[in-house]
Amino acid sequence: MQFIDEIMGWYQQNKRDLPWRNTSDPYVIWLSEIILQQTRVEQGMPYFNRFQEKYPAVADFAGAAENDILNLWQGLGYYSRGRNMHATAQLVMENHGGLFPTRYDDLIQLKGIGEYTAAAISSFSVNEPRAVVDGNVFRLLSRYFGIKEVINSSQGKKIFTQLANEVMNKEQPGLSNQAMMEFGALVCKPKSPDCVICPLNQDCYALKQGEIGNLPVKKKGGSSRSRYFNYVVVLKDNAVLMNKRGPKDIWENLYDFPLFETDTALDAPAVLALPEFVEIFGANVRPESVYRSAKHLLSHQTIYAQFIVIQDFNLTLAQKVNWSYIRFDDLEKMAQPKIIFSFLRNLVH
Repeated sequence: MQFIDEIMGWYQQNKRDLPWRNTSDPYVIWLSEIILQQTRVEQGMPYFNRFQEKYPAVADFAGAAENDILNLWQGLGYYSRGRNMHATAQLVMENHGGLFPTRYDDLIQLKGIGEYTAAAISSFSVNEPRAVVDGNVFRLLSRYFGIKEVINSSQGKKIFTQLANEVMNKEQPGLSNQAMMEFGALVCKPKSPDCVICPLNQDCYALKQGEIGNLPVKKKGGSSRSRYFNYVVVLKDNAVLMNKRGPKDIWENLYDFPLFETDTALDAPAVLALPEFVEIFGANVRPESVYRSAKHLLSHQTIYAQFIVIQDFNLTLAQKVNWSYIRFDDLEKMAQPKIIFSFLRNLVH
């Protein structure tokens, strides 16, 4: 088919030299695919290199402490990816004898691996003929063929996956998939695509009809939830009081500060007067300083945080099993959300 032949020809001449493209090792490909989810190649590359260096094989990853993985992950966001990777590595050791699976049907059973990732690993490692449909492929197919089905709907995913499988080069599925993804990333870009030099421009529906900016069609997500985090930063003897977050919320198992969440924004005196604060700290606390952070945007919620700094406060921690004093020298070992890491960096320096 001329469509995929043109793209594969372009790819051979213009592809980026990325380390995960020079291997058929499913473990290495898995590392790259999970790290690059929701992440640009330029941002993800240093993380990929660090993870591959520290955990060169799946056995190394499985044997690592979760905190070490989350610490290495720090700054990438969507920390559940790191936790899921740890669980997957352990499953590979337990159920697959330490050999990372290459078949789609085996891969799809692993935690954190969905249809896209299973297709990518299986096609890139052993040329299993499974179409890899990511945002770049959605965009390319939608514009070229003029498909106006919503891409983030179950019907839309079905239509685009079927079309991607139809146009895929069945003799070289791995190369075909890589070419489609790279073409979407470098030529058929979300904004300001390079239509003038595009080898497909003679037959592209969106270019002919003037609908480049309208395709693909994506339904908007739900409204974002606002949350108000009032952190108490307790400093004592070159250490800071830290809280290890629990399950069933953002930043699971990461370290932040003692937190008093409220339904609305409060100033520091109002936080210090909260019954739950007084119960732990007493009624006569005087903060040394108060800092407000810029809002912190997550996928479906916006965090508004302030940091109330207290110096040399004597606190009994018996009731707070998740609270402990961490020396400043040891903070780099503790995985922290970006909002906490950034605050501490400014506080210490």
